[in-house]
Amino acid sequence: MVYTPEIDRTDDSIAPVNGAGVLDDVMAFLRFYSVYPNEHCAPAYALWIAHTHASTAFYISPRIIFSSPEPGSGKTRDLELGALLAHKPKLTISATTAAIYRRIAQSTDAGELPPSFFYDEVDAIFGRTSSPQTEDLRALLNSGYKRGATVDRCEGDAKNMKVREFPVFAPAALAGLAGNMPATITTRAITIHKRKRAPGEVVNPYRERDAELEAKPIREDLAEWMVSVAERLAEARPKMPRGVEDRPAEVWEALLAIADEAGGHWPETARAACRHFVLDSEPAEQSLGVQLLADCRTIIDGRDRVSTEELILELRKIEESPWGDMHGKQIDPRRLASMLKKYGVRSGQIRIGDRTVKGYTATGENGFHDAWKRYLPSEPGK
Repeated sequence: MVYTPEIDRTDDSIAPVNGAGVLDDVMAFLRFYSVYPNEHCAPAYALWIAHTHASTAFYISPRIIFSSPEPGSGKTRDLELGALLAHKPKLTISATTAAIYRRIAQSTDAGELPPSFFYDEVDAIFGRTSSPQTEDLRALLNSGYKRGATVDRCEGDAKNMKVREFPVFAPAALAGLAGNMPATITTRAITIHKRKRAPGEVVNPYRERDAELEAKPIREDLAEWMVSVAERLAEARPKMPRGVEDRPAEVWEALLAIADEAGGHWPETARAACRHFVLDSEPAEQSLGVQLLADCRTIIDGRDRVSTEELILELRKIEESPWGDMHGKQIDPRRLASMLKKYGVRSGQIRIGDRTVKGYTATGENGFHDAWKRYLPSEPGK
C-alpha cells in the first residue's frame, strides 16, 4: 500500500495551494507510517514541520521532542518522516556544534532559511556525565530557539585572528530515551511521549525511496503555501487558550499562527493540541532541586521549623527519591544547604522546644515558603 495525498496536485489547474488541505496531507502522511499516543500528536508535528518552511517569520522556533521509556518505539521513524517534509533537513546523530552553526551561517549568508536539524539518540549525548561538547550543544539548542541568537567564535590563523558572530537560530527536532533531556531544552519544546506499538496497532511498511516520492509533492505544496503567507505570519498574534502563557505561549505561537492562517478545522485542532500538551499532560520531569523542595514540604507538613538532622533523616527514608543514594553517597547537611541556597533557603540557629539547633524555617526571609510558592504547584485544597 502506498500513501497518496487526497488531492492530485499534479494538476496545474489547482491553484493556489489550500493551507488546510496541505496540512491535512502532512498529517495523513505522518499517520500512514507512524502510530501516535493520542489524536493531538500528529497535528502538532504537522504544524511544527510547516513552520520550518518560514522559520524566520517567527521570533521563536519551538523544539519538538520524541521520547520513550524503551527503544523501538518509533522515534527515529518520526524524525525520518519529518525530514522528508521539512525545509532543508539535516538528520544527524553526532554532528559537532561547530559543524551545525557553520551550516546555519552558510544558509544565512546565502539569504536562505536556516536548515532544519533532526537529532537522533540524544539520550546518548545528554546522559549523566557532561562534557564541554555536550554543554556547547545544550547552549546552541537553548539559544538557537530565538531569532537573532548568535555565538562568538574565532576564525583565522594566529596572526590574523578575527571574531565572528555565527547565527544559531534554526528549527530542531530531537529523539531519545526519556529521562536524559535537560530541562532547559524540554521547557522550550513540545514533547511527544512515544510507546511501543500494541498488538492491534499497525503501520504501513516504510521504504525510504517510496516514502520520499510520496512526500515530495506534499513538501513542495507546503513550502509554496508557507512562502505565500510568511509576511502575514510574521505579523500574527494568535490568541492563546486560557491558561497558556509565558514560555508555553512562546512555544505555541508559531504553530497557532499557522493554524489560524490555514483555517478550516485547524484553529480548533491546534488549540486542542496546545491545551493537551500545556495544560492536560503530566508535568515535565522535575529538576533535582524542585524535587528537593517538594520533599521538604512533605516532611515539614505545615510546621514552622525543622532541624537539619531531622530533615536529612526523613529525606533519606523516601524510597522513590534519590536522597539515600546520590551517585553512591547519601545527602548530607552540606549538600542539602548547597542545593537549597540557590532557591533562597538557608539554615540557621533555630529553637525547637528547649533546644537550640541548626535547622530551617518555613517562614521568614530565608524560609521555604517563598520558594514553595514560586517553584511548586499549590498544595491540594489550597
